[in-house]
Amino acid sequence: MIRVILPAHLKALARVSEEVRLELAAAPTCATVLDALEAQYPVLCGTIRDQVTHQRRPFIRFFACESDLTHEQSDAPLPDAVASGAEPFLIVGAMAGG
Repeated sequence: MIRVILPAHLKALARVSEEVRLELAAAPTCATVLDALEAQYPVLCGTIRDQVTHQRRPFIRFFACESDLTHEQSDAPLPDAVASGAEPFLIVGAMAGG
């Protein structure tokens, strides 16, 4: 069981109030988590990553176990604590401005 924490605007879009729990059929990677998330909540398709290229959208970041996983390969294994459900996988909407 993978625990995913979404930013407030995506929680509202998916109509969830807490973290999302996902069962994965494959090894836990960023790609398999996002595949499962989009399968369970189709309304999120295209919000986190491009629907065609599956590239991360600008201003979306991924964190787990106090580490920034944003620029890791999408097929890189997630930390064991995330894979076991002890720690959540966080999807964060980054901010920019001046």
